[in-house]
Amino acid sequence: MVRKAAKAAEVGRSKAHMVAATIEHEILTGRLPFGQQLESESELVERFAVSRNTVRKGLDLLTNGGLITRKGGIGSFVTFNGRAIDGSLGWNTALERAGGNVHTRLLQIAIVEDKALARELKLDTSAFVAIDRMRLIDKDALCISLERSRLPFNDELAALPLEGLVGGSLNRTLIEHGMVPHHGEQWAEVVALEAPDARLLKRRTGTSFLRSRRLTRDRDDRIIEYVVSLLDPAHFALHLEF
Repeated sequence: MVRKAAKAAEVGRSKAHMVAATIEHEILTGRLPFGQQLESESELVERFAVSRNTVRKGLDLLTNGGLITRKGGIGSFVTFNGRAIDGSLGWNTALERAGGNVHTRLLQIAIVEDKALARELKLDTSAFVAIDRMRLIDKDALCISLERSRLPFNDELAALPLEGLVGGSLNRTLIEHGMVPHHGEQWAEVVALEAPDARLLKRRTGTSFLRSRRLTRDRDDRIIEYVVSLLDPAHFALHLEF
C-alpha cells in the first residue's frame, strides 16, 4: 500500500512538472508576454487532461520560479519580463539593478549542527544542510550578495553535499526533492557589516548592507528553508505586495 501511494505521488509530481514546463516554455519564448493572464484553472484542467490539484501544483512551481503571480479570485499573470529574476528574496521580488552579468559562486554545501537555530525554529533536529553562496558582477568581480541557506536535514537531502544543486539552482533542487515552498515569513533591516562578512564581500567593516531573513514553509506548514542574505542596497530593493 505504501509503495502504491509513493508511486501515485511520483506520477502526480511528474504531471505537475509537465504542466509547469509547458507554460514555462510559452513564457520564455514570448508566447505569453509580461502581464498576460493565464488560462483559468478549469481551462488548464481541460487542456492538459489532469486534475485541478495537479494544475495548482504546476502553478505553484511557476510561482516559485518567479514566472507568474497568482491573485485570489482573479487569476494568474506572467511576471517574467525578459530579465533575470533574482531568487534571493524568495516569494518577494528582489529587483536587481546591477547593470552587468551576474553569476553565482557556491561557497559550501555541507551538513552542519546548529542547536541555537534549531531552538529558534522549534525543530526536533539540530542538523541542517548548509548552502552558502555569493553573487558577483562579472565585469569587475564585485560581490553584491552573500546568502546562507539552512535546510532542516532529512534523508532526502543526505546526498546533497555530494550531488550538488540541480542545475545550480536551489529552488529547482527543492522542487526535485518534493519540497515546494508555499508560504512563509520575511524580515529585512539595514545592518553594518561585521569583519568576517566584510572580508568575504570585499568591503570595509561597518559598510551598510540590507539583511534579509526568510523562513519558508510548505503547504503542510513544515519548514523548508531558513536563509539569511546580505544584499548590497545599490543593487537590490525589497518589493512587497499586500
